[in-house]
Amino acid sequence: MNSIKQRVLKIQKVNPQWSSFTCLAESIKGRGCSKRIIVKWFGKLVKKDEYAKKDRKAILKFLSSI
Repeated sequence: MNSIKQRVLKIQKVNPQWSSFTCLAESIKGRGCSKRIIVKWFGKLVKKDEYAKKDRKAILKFLSSI
């Protein structure tokens, strides 16, 4: 699903002040992505310093719900 990566990059280009997490959330919102795909792209696209390691599970649950 490179289209997720392409959407994230497009969103980042239009909104450079947004975090990589916010761009990922916008790119998957309403698209019905599987949890496996969300976990994969979260690990590749979201910068590690944008979230606490202990919050990862809750963040992934949130992303799956949108």
